[in-house]
Amino acid sequence: MWPLMAASVLAIGIILERFWTLRRSAVIPPALGEEVRAWARSPKLDPGHLDKLRRNSPLGEVLAEVLQQRGRSREVMRQKAEDAGRQVVHQLGRFLNALGTIATISPLMGLLGTVMGLIRMFLVINTEGIGDANKLAGGIGEALVATASGLVVALIAYIFHRHLRGVVQGLGVGLEREAMLLIDSLERPAESAPAASNVRAVR
Repeated sequence: MWPLMAASVLAIGIILERFWTLRRSAVIPPALGEEVRAWARSPKLDPGHLDKLRRNSPLGEVLAEVLQQRGRSREVMRQKAEDAGRQVVHQLGRFLNALGTIATISPLMGLLGTVMGLIRMFLVINTEGIGDANKLAGGIGEALVATASGLVVALIAYIFHRHLRGVVQGLGVGLEREAMLLIDSLERPAESAPAASNVRAVR
């Protein structure tokens, strides 16, 4: 039971941390893409602002990589956006493999606990006889608690693992969409050139 308790605490910690980290407003801040597209059409880009944009959010990291390729072909910008996007999505999926592992091994740990409990019980029966049947039934019930606990931990971990995987995939699609919008914007003639100091989101 102690390994199962440790696994359940670890699973809960991962779930809470990922829910906080994968908030859409933190990964893809509202209006950041639009402001960066306006700023990108300015004649000159300040490297300092690019660094601030890269540290702003995962979306900022992808957009900054695209902006560094401004003036190059669409294919080059697209390739750089995909490379940056893969790295960002990999970071967004941190600890999910561990959560999936907990979902896989928890039933096995529960079953192992049950088997070990039954083995100890039969060893006692072998040396002392059956004795009190009620006590024997209670011991079997306690052994089966390990299996039930393992299944509960596995179900919770599996459900949230699948959900968080879907969240990461959805965020990846959103990052790709914003990157493509920026690339399209860079290919169009500049209609206006807002000053970089007016871009609130990258400060």
